[in-house]
Amino acid sequence: MKAVVMAGGEGTRLRPLTCNLPKPMVPVMNKPVMEYALRLLREIGITEIAVTLQYLPEHIKAYFGDGSEWGVNLHYYEEETALGTAGSVKNAEDFLDETFIVVSGDALTDFALGEAVEFHRSRKALATLVLTRVESPLEYGLVLTEPSGAVARFLEKPSWGEVFSDTVNTGIYILEPEILQYIPPDTVFDFSRELFPKLLRDKQGIFGCVLSGYWCDIGNCDMYYQVHLDILDGKVKIEIDGSRQGLVWIGSGAFVSPEAVVQGPSYIGPGSEIRPGAFLGPYSVLGEGCLVDRGASVKRTITGKGCYLGPQAEVRGAILGRGVNIQTKAGVFEGAVIGDHSKVGAQAMVKPGVKIWPHKHIEEGRSVLESVVWSGRVT
Repeated sequence: MKAVVMAGGEGTRLRPLTCNLPKPMVPVMNKPVMEYALRLLREIGITEIAVTLQYLPEHIKAYFGDGSEWGVNLHYYEEETALGTAGSVKNAEDFLDETFIVVSGDALTDFALGEAVEFHRSRKALATLVLTRVESPLEYGLVLTEPSGAVARFLEKPSWGEVFSDTVNTGIYILEPEILQYIPPDTVFDFSRELFPKLLRDKQGIFGCVLSGYWCDIGNCDMYYQVHLDILDGKVKIEIDGSRQGLVWIGSGAFVSPEAVVQGPSYIGPGSEIRPGAFLGPYSVLGEGCLVDRGASVKRTITGKGCYLGPQAEVRGAILGRGVNIQTKAGVFEGAVIGDHSKVGAQAMVKPGVKIWPHKHIEEGRSVLESVVWSGRVT
């Protein structure tokens, strides 16, 4: 078997985290989320993998290279313009000469995908959709199946009055190469909205396999935040790098002062430092090479690589991108998202829910009540 990792997503709903970074490269516990997809495929013995690219492709190619570090062989297929989910896979048609599995490079799951592969083969299916059950299905495409697993009906993002099932399409598919003939070349074409309904109308062999386990499509900043909490709560079966001390994971080379307070569950990235008098509260995740200075207080916050949290700074329930600089006595509060390499000056305050785009400078003492997209400095 081969695989396709769809990694062309722009991630507009994840901005400002994705302003300078493709969605599959957004870090989850200090690793690009796409890395977990590669590891999951490798676990079921799939090593020949196509990666479809469109938005900022050089970031993905520079990080993953030929895939050898992860025990796989990666083959890249770039689109000049977005072709949709099915169109992007069609772009890799010359590679897909046997049964293949399609996964998203920007979703996190621990599904036992081998079960879906066995299901697909036992049904001699042309296409098998991996489904899962969710409590609130309004954001997803619903799929109703017969007792045999044959798909009976689709509905994209229903209202509550239209909900007829709690099984949703996860965007993971097992397909036979013959399916590619149904996809027009160089055309925007979508699996769930166009290809699968056509196969259903034509009474082709399309099935749904329901899997249990963790699955999260990291579609926006709230979901990005939640996926970290779920990992810290042990809801996801993934490998976390670092040693574990109680409920705290500590990456290699990280240093925690004996005079600092760290409460778990939390994660301290490799090479990070927490200085005397600092406080790191539960459900906090520090990326690689972060510095929490004396007297700083960090609670329920997710940071990217290389962030600085200055003396007596307060950060609560926020998301910080890469290289964010929070100066002395500054405050960043619940639901705020600070883009890469932005600076929040001393005693400045970023109010709840505010989003700061990358490379912004909030000057000393300023209180920010609205999101900052265009202005380089807030004075």
